[in-house]
Amino acid sequence: MKTPAILRTIVLAAASALAACTGTGTGAKPGAKPERLQTLAVRPERPISTTASRRMYVRTTAYHHSEPGGRATAVGGYLKPTHSAAADWSWLPAGTRFRILASGDEYIVEDYGSALVGRYTIDIYKATRPEMNAWGVRYVEIEILQLGSYPTSLAVLIPRQKYPHVRAMVAGLQKKVRR
Repeated sequence: MKTPAILRTIVLAAASALAACTGTGTGAKPGAKPERLQTLAVRPERPISTTASRRMYVRTTAYHHSEPGGRATAVGGYLKPTHSAAADWSWLPAGTRFRILASGDEYIVEDYGSALVGRYTIDIYKATRPEMNAWGVRYVEIEILQLGSYPTSLAVLIPRQKYPHVRAMVAGLQKKVRR
Protein backbone atom coordinates (compact mmCIF):
# COMPACT_ATOMS: atom_id res chain seq x y z
CA MET A 1 0.00 0.00 0.00
CA LYS A 2 2.99 2.32 -0.26
CA THR A 3 2.39 2.84 -4.00
CA PRO A 4 -0.60 5.22 -3.57
CA ALA A 5 1.38 7.32 -1.07
CA ILE A 6 4.31 7.54 -3.47
CA LEU A 7 2.01 8.45 -6.36
CA ARG A 8 0.29 11.10 -4.25
CA THR A 9 3.70 12.59 -3.35
CA ILE A 10 4.76 12.66 -7.01
CA VAL A 11 1.48 14.27 -8.10
CA LEU A 12 1.71 16.93 -5.37
CA ALA A 13 5.34 17.68 -6.27
CA ALA A 14 4.41 18.02 -9.95
CA ALA A 15 1.48 20.31 -9.10
CA SER A 16 3.75 22.48 -6.93
CA ALA A 17 6.33 22.71 -9.71
CA LEU A 18 3.64 23.62 -12.23
CA ALA A 19 2.22 26.28 -9.92
CA ALA A 20 5.69 27.77 -9.48
CA CYS A 21 6.26 27.87 -13.25
CA THR A 22 2.91 29.45 -14.07
CA GLY A 23 2.86 31.91 -11.22
CA THR A 24 -0.32 30.47 -9.72
CA GLY A 25 1.47 29.67 -6.47
CA THR A 26 2.40 33.29 -5.81
CA GLY A 27 -0.88 34.56 -4.48
CA ALA A 28 -2.63 34.51 -7.84
CA LYS A 29 -5.96 32.75 -8.16
CA PRO A 30 -5.71 29.12 -9.26
CA GLY A 31 -5.90 28.93 -13.05
CA ALA A 32 -5.13 32.65 -13.46
CA LYS A 33 -3.13 33.62 -16.50
CA PRO A 34 0.30 35.18 -16.10
CA GLU A 35 0.10 38.96 -15.60
CA ARG A 36 1.26 39.77 -19.15
CA LEU A 37 -1.56 37.85 -20.76
CA GLN A 38 -4.40 38.83 -18.42
CA THR A 39 -5.09 41.91 -20.54
CA LEU A 40 -5.49 39.85 -23.73
CA ALA A 41 -9.25 39.24 -23.99
CA VAL A 42 -10.55 35.94 -25.34
CA ARG A 43 -14.01 37.42 -26.02
CA PRO A 44 -14.73 40.73 -27.67
CA GLU A 45 -15.31 43.40 -25.05
CA ARG A 46 -16.39 45.89 -27.69
CA PRO A 47 -16.89 46.01 -31.47
CA ILE A 48 -13.81 45.14 -33.50
CA SER A 49 -12.30 47.73 -35.85
CA THR A 50 -13.23 47.36 -39.50
CA THR A 51 -11.23 50.32 -40.82
CA ALA A 52 -7.53 50.97 -40.41
CA SER A 53 -6.83 53.64 -37.81
CA ARG A 54 -4.04 54.49 -35.35
CA ARG A 55 -5.53 52.39 -32.53
CA MET A 56 -7.68 49.39 -33.29
CA TYR A 57 -9.44 46.64 -31.36
CA VAL A 58 -8.98 43.45 -33.37
CA ARG A 59 -9.52 39.70 -33.38
CA THR A 60 -6.28 37.73 -33.56
CA THR A 61 -5.52 34.11 -34.26
CA ALA A 62 -2.18 32.37 -34.70
CA TYR A 63 -0.59 30.26 -37.40
CA HIS A 64 2.49 28.10 -37.85
CA HIS A 65 4.67 27.16 -40.81
CA SER A 66 3.43 23.54 -40.69
CA GLU A 67 0.14 24.79 -42.13
CA PRO A 68 -0.35 25.19 -45.91
CA GLY A 69 1.94 27.87 -47.28
CA GLY A 70 5.03 26.77 -45.36
CA ARG A 71 7.72 29.17 -44.19
CA ALA A 72 7.59 31.64 -47.10
CA THR A 73 5.58 34.86 -46.81
CA ALA A 74 3.47 36.36 -49.57
CA VAL A 75 5.97 39.21 -49.96
CA GLY A 76 8.88 36.84 -50.57
CA GLY A 77 10.56 36.58 -47.17
CA TYR A 78 10.43 33.95 -44.46
CA LEU A 79 8.14 33.81 -41.43
CA LYS A 80 9.68 35.06 -38.19
CA PRO A 81 8.24 34.67 -34.68
CA THR A 82 7.13 37.90 -32.96
CA HIS A 83 7.46 39.61 -36.32
CA SER A 84 5.30 38.09 -39.08
CA ALA A 85 1.56 38.54 -39.37
CA ALA A 86 -1.13 37.90 -41.97
CA ALA A 87 -4.31 39.83 -42.70
CA ASP A 88 -6.75 40.70 -45.45
CA TRP A 89 -4.65 43.19 -47.44
CA SER A 90 -7.70 45.17 -48.51
CA TRP A 91 -8.16 45.92 -44.79
CA LEU A 92 -4.54 46.09 -43.53
CA PRO A 93 -2.15 46.28 -46.49
CA ALA A 94 1.19 44.50 -46.79
CA GLY A 95 3.91 46.30 -44.86
CA THR A 96 1.65 47.48 -42.03
CA ARG A 97 3.64 47.59 -38.78
CA PHE A 98 1.69 47.29 -35.54
CA ARG A 99 2.21 46.66 -31.84
CA ILE A 100 -0.02 44.62 -29.54
CA LEU A 101 -0.43 47.05 -26.65
CA ALA A 102 -0.85 44.44 -23.91
CA SER A 103 2.41 42.62 -24.70
CA GLY A 104 4.47 45.19 -26.59
CA ASP A 105 5.16 42.66 -29.37
CA GLU A 106 5.56 44.23 -32.82
CA TYR A 107 4.53 42.61 -36.09
CA ILE A 108 4.54 43.37 -39.81
CA VAL A 109 1.75 42.24 -42.15
CA GLU A 110 3.64 40.27 -44.78
CA ASP A 111 1.24 37.45 -45.50
CA TYR A 112 -2.42 36.74 -46.21
CA GLY A 113 -4.69 33.73 -46.08
CA SER A 114 -7.99 32.62 -47.55
CA ALA A 115 -9.57 32.31 -44.09
CA LEU A 116 -8.75 35.96 -43.31
CA VAL A 117 -10.41 37.68 -46.26
CA GLY A 118 -13.38 39.75 -45.11
CA ARG A 119 -12.98 38.66 -41.47
CA TYR A 120 -11.14 41.62 -39.92
CA THR A 121 -8.77 39.19 -38.23
CA ILE A 122 -4.99 39.30 -37.86
CA ASP A 123 -3.14 35.99 -37.90
CA ILE A 124 0.17 36.19 -36.01
CA TYR A 125 2.99 33.75 -36.65
CA LYS A 126 4.13 31.52 -33.80
CA ALA A 127 7.34 29.46 -33.82
CA THR A 128 5.77 26.25 -32.51
CA ARG A 129 2.43 24.50 -32.78
CA PRO A 130 1.96 24.51 -28.96
CA GLU A 131 2.45 28.32 -28.96
CA MET A 132 -0.05 28.60 -31.82
CA ASN A 133 -2.59 26.45 -30.00
CA ALA A 134 -2.04 28.31 -26.72
CA TRP A 135 -2.77 31.63 -28.45
CA GLY A 136 -6.13 30.45 -29.76
CA VAL A 137 -8.38 33.42 -30.50
CA ARG A 138 -7.74 36.67 -28.66
CA TYR A 139 -9.17 40.14 -28.96
CA VAL A 140 -6.50 42.75 -28.45
CA GLU A 141 -5.91 46.45 -28.87
CA ILE A 142 -3.18 47.29 -31.35
CA GLU A 143 -1.40 50.47 -32.34
CA ILE A 144 -0.60 50.97 -36.01
CA LEU A 145 3.01 52.16 -36.16
CA GLN A 146 3.10 52.45 -39.95
CA LEU A 147 0.33 51.69 -42.42
CA GLY A 148 1.46 49.61 -45.38
CA SER A 149 0.84 50.42 -49.01
CA TYR A 150 -2.46 49.65 -50.75
CA PRO A 151 -0.95 50.14 -54.26
CA THR A 152 1.98 47.81 -53.47
CA SER A 153 -0.39 45.20 -52.06
CA LEU A 154 -2.47 45.45 -55.22
CA ALA A 155 0.62 45.04 -57.43
CA VAL A 156 1.61 41.86 -55.55
CA LEU A 157 -1.89 40.37 -55.74
CA ILE A 158 -2.89 41.11 -59.36
CA PRO A 159 -0.82 38.24 -60.84
CA ARG A 160 -2.29 35.80 -58.25
CA GLN A 161 -5.98 36.24 -59.12
CA LYS A 162 -6.63 32.61 -59.99
CA TYR A 163 -7.70 32.19 -56.33
CA PRO A 164 -11.12 33.53 -55.24
CA HIS A 165 -9.82 35.01 -51.96
CA VAL A 166 -7.14 36.93 -53.87
CA ARG A 167 -9.75 38.26 -56.32
CA ALA A 168 -11.80 39.49 -53.34
CA MET A 169 -8.78 41.35 -51.92
CA VAL A 170 -7.95 42.82 -55.35
CA ALA A 171 -11.53 44.12 -55.70
CA GLY A 172 -11.33 45.77 -52.26
CA LEU A 173 -7.90 47.23 -52.96
CA GLN A 174 -8.95 48.63 -56.33
CA LYS A 175 -11.73 50.59 -54.61
CA LYS A 176 -9.21 52.09 -52.16
CA VAL A 177 -6.57 52.87 -54.76
CA ARG A 178 -9.05 54.63 -57.11
CA ARG A 179 -10.20 57.08 -54.42
